[in-house]
Amino acid sequence: MWIRKALRDFKKGVDSPMPTQAVSNEEFIPRPQSEPQQRVEQLIGEMSEMRAKKLGIDRRSFMASTMGLATCFLAQNKVFSSQIWDVDEIETWEQAATEEKFPKSEYFIIDLQSHFTNGLPIGGFRNAEFVKNMGFQLKNDAEAYGFRNFVKEMFLDSETMIVVISGVPGRELLRDANNKVLVDMERTPGVSGKILPSWLMSKARKEINEMAGSQRALNHGNLAPNHYWNKTTDSMDKASLIEQMEREINVYGISSWKWYCHTDPAQTGNGFQVDDDNSQFFIEESRKRGIKLISVHKGYAYQSRTLGHLANPKDMEKAALRNPDFNFVVYHSAIKHGSSEPNWKESNQYDPTTGDFLWHNVLMDIKKRNPKMNNVYCELGSFFNTLSVIDPVMAAHGLGKNIKYYGVDHVVWGTDCLWWGSPQWAIDAFKRFQMPDEMCEKFGYKKLTKKDKEKIFGLNAARLYNVDVKAKRKALPADVLTRIKTAYLEGGGQRSNAVYGWVRADD
Repeated sequence: MWIRKALRDFKKGVDSPMPTQAVSNEEFIPRPQSEPQQRVEQLIGEMSEMRAKKLGIDRRSFMASTMGLATCFLAQNKVFSSQIWDVDEIETWEQAATEEKFPKSEYFIIDLQSHFTNGLPIGGFRNAEFVKNMGFQLKNDAEAYGFRNFVKEMFLDSETMIVVISGVPGRELLRDANNKVLVDMERTPGVSGKILPSWLMSKARKEINEMAGSQRALNHGNLAPNHYWNKTTDSMDKASLIEQMEREINVYGISSWKWYCHTDPAQTGNGFQVDDDNSQFFIEESRKRGIKLISVHKGYAYQSRTLGHLANPKDMEKAALRNPDFNFVVYHSAIKHGSSEPNWKESNQYDPTTGDFLWHNVLMDIKKRNPKMNNVYCELGSFFNTLSVIDPVMAAHGLGKNIKYYGVDHVVWGTDCLWWGSPQWAIDAFKRFQMPDEMCEKFGYKKLTKKDKEKIFGLNAARLYNVDVKAKRKALPADVLTRIKTAYLEGGGQRSNAVYGWVRADD
C-alpha cells in the first residue's frame, strides 16, 4: 500500500525539511527506503535533536530554520562520503551563516513544472485505469494539493518568483448536444482532464497575477494531437482540434503546449509520437498561431502498461530537426521509471560505471549525433529532486550529462511541486550543488559557476517564455505577493516540511 510521505513522516516523528527517500509523483511505483536513506534520516534526527537542545529551541522550530536544512545536507555528505553539497558545520548552529553565504532572492527562479488540483475531489482520478495499472487505489487528499496551499508552498515558502502551471493530460468537451459552446467546469464533467484542465490553469494564472499585481504565473495548454479523434474514420478530428487550439491560445492565454505521448484521453487505444504526421499537423497549425514552444513529458511512464514505450525520447530527434523554429522542453530529462534506484531489480537501468540512466541516455545520444541542434531543453522536475535524495552522485551524473551534452544554456529548472511540497529544499540543494573534482576529471563534467546556476534557475526559461528579467526584478519589491510574503514571514510563517508525494506504507 502507498502512503503520503507527509503522513508517513508524521507517524514516525520525522520532521525533515528535505525528503529522506524518493517519493512518487504518481507516475511511478515508490521504491523502498534504502539503507543509506535510513541512515540519513536517523542522522538528521540525532543531529537536529542535539542542536535544538543546545540552542534552547524545540526541534520543529530548528528543522524549519535554515539550520535544519543545513543539517540535512551535512548528514547527506557524511552518509554518502560526498562533498557534493556545499555546507559548513557553522550553518547548523547559526542561521546568519547561511543567510550570509546564500542570501535570499539572489537568483531569479522560474519553476517550469508546478501542479495543483484546486481542491477538486480526485478519488475518481485515482480509480482511473492507468492508476489501477500501478497496482494501488489511493485516497483523496484534495486540501494538500489545493490552490491555496499551492500559493503558500510555491510563493510564500520558497524563493520561486514565477511558476508555469502544468496540467495532466485530458481533453475538454467543446459543445453540448444542442451545439452550445460549453464553459469552464461544463467542459470537463468526467475524470479525464478534471484534475487540472486548461481552463482551470488559465483561471489560476489570472488569479495569481491579479493578486500579485504583476505576472507571477504562466500556464500550459493540455491540448495534444490525439485529444480529438474521429473513431469512425480512426483519424484526427482536425476541425475540433483547431477549435480547441484557438480557444486555448486566444481565451486561456497559454504560453506552451504540454504533451503526454503515452496517454489516451480520447480513449482510442492509441498514444502518439512527437515526430508522427499528426503531431506535425499540430505543429504547423500552432506555428500559424504564434505558439512555438512544446513541453513534452518523457520518462516516468509506469501508468500505462500498453503505451508507456511512447515516453521514450527517441522521437524528439526528428521533430526537433524538422522544426528548428520550435523549442522543445523535455520534462524529467526523460529518465525512465525505476532507473533512479540503486536497488532496482531490472538490469541496465543505471550503470554506476558510466553514470548512464535508461532513456536519459537516449536523450543524450540525440545531442551527440546532432551537435548543432539547438532547440531541445532538459527540464529537471522530479529528476534532480529524486536523484539528490537517492544518492548525490547520481544527481551529479544526471545534471553533469545534461550540461555536458546540451550545454548550460539548455537546462531549465522545474520541481514537479506540489508533489514534493514546497520546492525550497530543492532550490537550496541546487544552490549548494557542486560537481566533485574526480567526476569532472573522469567523466568530463564541468564545475558549476554562479552564472551557470542563474541560467538554469531562471534565465534560460525567461528566454523561452519572453520574460523581461530586468524589468521583473525591478517590479518585484512593490508586488503585492511580495508584501504578503514579507508579512507572512514577519508573523512567524514557516514552511510545513511536508512532502505530498507517495511512498510505501511499510517504510
